[in-house]
Amino acid sequence: MDEFRGPEQVMAAALPQQGTLFDDPSPAADEMIGYRGPTACSAAGITYRQLDYWARTELVVPSIRTASGSGSQRLYSFKDILVLKVVKRLLDAGVSLQNIRAAVDGLRMRGVDDLAQLTLLSDGTTVYQCTNNEEVVDLLRGGQGVFGIAVSGALRELVGSLATLPGERADGSEIDEVPAASADDELAARRQRRSATA
Repeated sequence: MDEFRGPEQVMAAALPQQGTLFDDPSPAADEMIGYRGPTACSAAGITYRQLDYWARTELVVPSIRTASGSGSQRLYSFKDILVLKVVKRLLDAGVSLQNIRAAVDGLRMRGVDDLAQLTLLSDGTTVYQCTNNEEVVDLLRGGQGVFGIAVSGALRELVGSLATLPGERADGSEIDEVPAASADDELAARRQRRSATA
């Protein structure tokens, strides 16, 4: 038995659907693609010393591959680097490492799509995770928010940065395309061609 469809549904089904002009920047579907320490540092805007310290103190641990002795390479996921970028912004804003650690624990539990919907607000001591505009307004109205970080902005920056940086699969095999940008991202493809000819 067919489902009942009203006249407006029939009209909408008959009209051609227009696609979006720009795809939402999202990381690669392959979660086993990672980035070595120097690439993670470059994309997140941090020093290798910071990266190493944060890994040893378990603030941000590489989720794909940890260092397992001398000469081994850590491999960071897209989400790990996004969290590194957010940690850097919180540090630059003057938030203490102890308060950042509490915020990172909350960020680890979320997927990349959830993180993209998140705005972090802080009064310099406490970091608040807001998932909608009403929460942001409530915090600002209460006087708690001094600065904010829209994680979606950091995500877009990271997609752009990683489009020109090398990645690798967890098993060590080569990747054919840059994972952070979509295959139909013409601008990223142009950047790759330009850097290959330079």
